[in-house]
Amino acid sequence: MRTRLRWLAAAAAVLAGAVLPGTATADSNGGVRVMPLGDSITEGTQVPGGYRIGLWQRVTAGGYQVDFTGSQANGPATLGDRDHEGHPGWRIDQIDANIVSWLRTSTPHTVLLHIGTNDVLQNHDVAGAPARLSALVDRITATAPDAEVFVATIIPLANSGQEAAGRAFNATIPGMVQSKRNAGKHVHLVDMHAALTTADLIDGVHPTATGYDKMAAKWYAALQSVPGSIGTPGQSSTTQLVGVQSGRCADVPSAADGTPVQLADCAGAPWTRTGRQLTTAGNKCLDASGQGTADGTPVIIWTCSGQANQQWNVNADGTITGVQSGRCLDATGQGTTAGTRLILWTCHGQANQKWTLRAAG
Repeated sequence: MRTRLRWLAAAAAVLAGAVLPGTATADSNGGVRVMPLGDSITEGTQVPGGYRIGLWQRVTAGGYQVDFTGSQANGPATLGDRDHEGHPGWRIDQIDANIVSWLRTSTPHTVLLHIGTNDVLQNHDVAGAPARLSALVDRITATAPDAEVFVATIIPLANSGQEAAGRAFNATIPGMVQSKRNAGKHVHLVDMHAALTTADLIDGVHPTATGYDKMAAKWYAALQSVPGSIGTPGQSSTTQLVGVQSGRCADVPSAADGTPVQLADCAGAPWTRTGRQLTTAGNKCLDASGQGTADGTPVIIWTCSGQANQQWNVNADGTITGVQSGRCLDATGQGTTAGTRLILWTCHGQANQKWTLRAAG
């Protein structure tokens, strides 16, 4: 009875999640645009960020430049890009009703689709779920014909009756994917069900941290098997850092170590973003001077060393924060004129700490 009550509580949480949508401003990371798409398992219920944490760690460690996309965002600070299109409690038909607008807004090159769990949990015409999934995949490929679409089987469920329904649903997916491939569509199968067992579930429905990491490993292996789906290792993107308040760019007047970073007209001002480093003039990194972490620490350029004072998070709210200090990249005194120097300062949400990453040239 306790097992059944735990399962019912988990299912109720999934259903309740459908009335709690959230939105967020997109992280701006450059690179290949990847949309994690699905329900609470994509969102990361029980472990905020879910599989996206381990996937982000793998792609960045592998030297890939990836930009997660979507209208939702959540996850820990260690997740460098928190954007996604995971909607707790949603079924296939609900995703299908919104997918065209999401694709047009996010323009992903790669889609990671894990959906169908709530069709089973809600006993929503489970026999018709395979046809709904096929129609959803058709809508994705029609809207974004050049996108690489990875379709996963759903992970196990602890309840034996629903697991049987899930397995029957999963059994239809390989043939559906093959039919799309035969028609020339960029659709790929990921057998996610085989990657986990019920021992990897925290509540009978959602994975533990270990289970989510197993999902991450499966997604990463699938992505690596399709050339171009996450770009090329070592690929980087060139961008300008534009101050929201000033409209001017972060730039340096010379390439010498210790040169202060300051606002300047955006004539060039290019930075290359690779992982969490922002470089200019070849091998010079955006740097918190002297490994300082206090308010007012000058932001300079210095030969890249890989240390934490040269690592930066580009956040969903438009701020850029130092990994070592946790403080924001700030235009001194809310200055907007050319020559205003950049410093570290406690994040306060004002416009002199907000930045837009814009493709250079």
